[in-house]
Amino acid sequence: MPSDPDRLTPNRNPRHDAFDPRRFGPRHRTWRRFVAGTGALILAVVIGSAVFVIGKISRMTTGLPSVASLESYLPPTVSRIYASDDRILAELAAERRLYTPFNAIPDRVKKAFIAAEDKNFYAHHGVDLKAILRAEFGNITRPKGRRPVGASTITQQVARNMILNSRAPTLERKEREALLAMRIERVLSKQKILEIYLNGIYLGQGAYGVAAAAQTYFNKPLDELTDAEAAYLASLPKSPSNYDPYKHADRAVARRNWVLSRMVETGALSAADGAAAQKTPLIAKDMKRFGPMPNGEWFASEVRRQLIDDYGETRALEGGLEVHTSLDPRLQDAATRILHEGLMEYDRRRSRWRGPVGHVNLVALRHGDPEAMQKLTPPPGMLPQWRLAVISDSRRGTVAWVDKPRPDMFKKATMSQILPQDFSWMKSGDPRLGEGDLIMIEPIKNSPFVAIRQIPEVQGALISLDAHTGRVLAMVGGWSFKQSQFNRVTQALRQPGSSFKPFVYLDAMENGVPPSEKFDDAPISFGTWHPMNYEKDNWGPTTLHDALRESRNLVTIRLAAYLGMNSVAKMAQDVGLVDKMPHVLPAALGAVETTVLKEAGAYATLAAGGKRVTPHLIDTVLDRDGSVLYRAADATLETAEQAADPQKTPSGKPDQSARQKETSDVDAQTVSVPHIVSTQPQIASPESAYQVTSMLQDAIRRGTGRRAAVDIDREIAGKTGTSQDFRDAWFAGFAPDIVTVVWVGYDTPRSLGRNETGGRVAGPIWNRFMKFALEGRPTLQFRVPDGITLARYDTGRLMAVDGFKADEAPGASIALHGYGAGTEPLNASDTGADVATSEDDMMPPGDIEATAPLAEALPPPSPPSGAETAPATQSQSDIGLGGLY
Repeated sequence: MPSDPDRLTPNRNPRHDAFDPRRFGPRHRTWRRFVAGTGALILAVVIGSAVFVIGKISRMTTGLPSVASLESYLPPTVSRIYASDDRILAELAAERRLYTPFNAIPDRVKKAFIAAEDKNFYAHHGVDLKAILRAEFGNITRPKGRRPVGASTITQQVARNMILNSRAPTLERKEREALLAMRIERVLSKQKILEIYLNGIYLGQGAYGVAAAAQTYFNKPLDELTDAEAAYLASLPKSPSNYDPYKHADRAVARRNWVLSRMVETGALSAADGAAAQKTPLIAKDMKRFGPMPNGEWFASEVRRQLIDDYGETRALEGGLEVHTSLDPRLQDAATRILHEGLMEYDRRRSRWRGPVGHVNLVALRHGDPEAMQKLTPPPGMLPQWRLAVISDSRRGTVAWVDKPRPDMFKKATMSQILPQDFSWMKSGDPRLGEGDLIMIEPIKNSPFVAIRQIPEVQGALISLDAHTGRVLAMVGGWSFKQSQFNRVTQALRQPGSSFKPFVYLDAMENGVPPSEKFDDAPISFGTWHPMNYEKDNWGPTTLHDALRESRNLVTIRLAAYLGMNSVAKMAQDVGLVDKMPHVLPAALGAVETTVLKEAGAYATLAAGGKRVTPHLIDTVLDRDGSVLYRAADATLETAEQAADPQKTPSGKPDQSARQKETSDVDAQTVSVPHIVSTQPQIASPESAYQVTSMLQDAIRRGTGRRAAVDIDREIAGKTGTSQDFRDAWFAGFAPDIVTVVWVGYDTPRSLGRNETGGRVAGPIWNRFMKFALEGRPTLQFRVPDGITLARYDTGRLMAVDGFKADEAPGASIALHGYGAGTEPLNASDTGADVATSEDDMMPPGDIEATAPLAEALPPPSPPSGAETAPATQSQSDIGLGGLY
């Protein structure tokens, strides 16, 4: 059957090539619906994802912290305290950070960190997508156990460290970090972002920021770093502890060299410079720690306390304050050394050797046993120049010691002999001395012998200040700051004893009582209180000059009774010696409580001509921008007009033409000159202050304080003070320009020992320090006020020179209300003082401890013939309340 060509041959008409739905059956319609559905689904997913992402971003954005704070970002910055010579005394910081502006950071440091942390820093807008993809691919293929590679940009690190303060390895934190980074880039310039980063990044060893790290690792400022050193710092952000040059030197070098190769790759270094830097050994140098300055701990601690009180802890420790103080490091070192010497001398004189400070097994020590080595830790309070030694031969007194304990110490140890006299002293105290005992020794230069040392149980304090401004030049608050941080200059309340008396006499001078006035030095009793002089003798009518010079108690009591204790208390409070005091006669003998600091200020008032002097440690405080927050203002510098010299030109040369000028024209000429105006209140007149100063000059030269004057050829004045049962020993004194106060005693009050008076214990310490302090200073004299006439007269015991006011007859004494010369009995109605009927009633409020008189070791002057003598059977405790010598 022939075929049908129409059925077998396709229709070639072009019209038939077009899509014809009829040519496709139901099968093609199903496919069409699938494609449409799939497209709709994809579109829905895209829209849903977009809505989800937008919603999530919206929620995250709503909860994100503001980046506005970074615009005025001020990180916690070290506050620095400077001594008077501009050396750093101490640093105050919660974090050790030195903020450095962008322009002050060397380019090599910037390039090193950019190469190591974010080579596309200047190209991205907060997030580096290429770095993220590269890191994720690396993390997929990384070996098991390896740390994941990060891709955070410098901006993201700023967001994480400065705003989020979180390092949680979560996706949400990374997302928030990225959003914040993009925000930061819109708000801040690249330079500001990099500045914040380089000053805020933690680089190990307690150092925050590149400036602190440069000092910590290389003891250098930033501008002295080499390429290799800058590269090492840039290696630290990843993991400071893993690249510690002291613990992991090989890792540190490898990481540094990687950074150097990155610097070459980014063009920060040439290939030759990079290769040379990689060959450089990594030598870390211990940073010179800034403070506290050796021996300056007491001073720095008090400055810190005052800053926190004035500015709050946050600003004081994190505000970048610049604090300039009055501390003189030269005097501070001398004060520390001299106080140590004085306390050791007292301890050797009054105490026995208290035995070894520990024991170690010699066999174990020779083998370097760690447990044995641990026992070689110096005890708190051991001075830097002392050494811990091991007794190797107890019979011959041989010791082994090294500068620093080490496992092979016996191979490197110095073998020395104990000084024979020290060895005898040790045996008398604790004869049970054996091999392996640990003792403290002090090597003697160029000698085979060593001296035995022990930490005194007694404590002491010393302060020295400018007599006119109150600037504290030196302050030692105890034996050792490491042993006890309690500052006995500012915190210890102790009884001043007879060092209080000069202010009773100052009140007398203010009330018109001259130094030559006589009061009766005779027995007196109030109920069961029977005050006496230490010597238990009586001189009869005695001038105030003699009474203050020899610290006569009965005269002081009668003088205080004449003045009235209200007046005496007001004077003591006005000069700053006490905040308040009981109005009872024992207080006139020092039965009150004060501090060494307050007593120094009170004595400075005498030296300053009666002006109130308030001791201060801080001269100026500046904020981080250099603005002055505080400046001490004891005096201000102003200008005053004064008549010009008609015979001289401003150059100082004679002006010949001036001779032809009329007198009236000359008188009219004036010039402006600097003029210092004191802002200190006048507590007492300059005349009264000088009268007391003149008497105290004799007290230190020929009276109870003569030990303090040995070999000092300057004008000085001072007074001893000792409290009941010899519990406190004081010496307070001054030259025309410097005041120094010394105190010695036990923290828990107990007797220093019979005859251990202020003159004997504290006086020699004061003497040594003042000789050192006055060396090199101009020779000054106490200024005699215009209203004072100096007169030499016979006090009845010796010839004395005193100052007398215009209305006072030099050397005269007049009867004061009938008992000025002690011719009539003293009673409560006559004195105007609050006199109690028993010793208990005389005690001040608050259980202030009573004090008793003390004796000097030097023999007292012989009493005049006919003077009354107290019964020898009177007990020492009956001498009185208050320090009497």
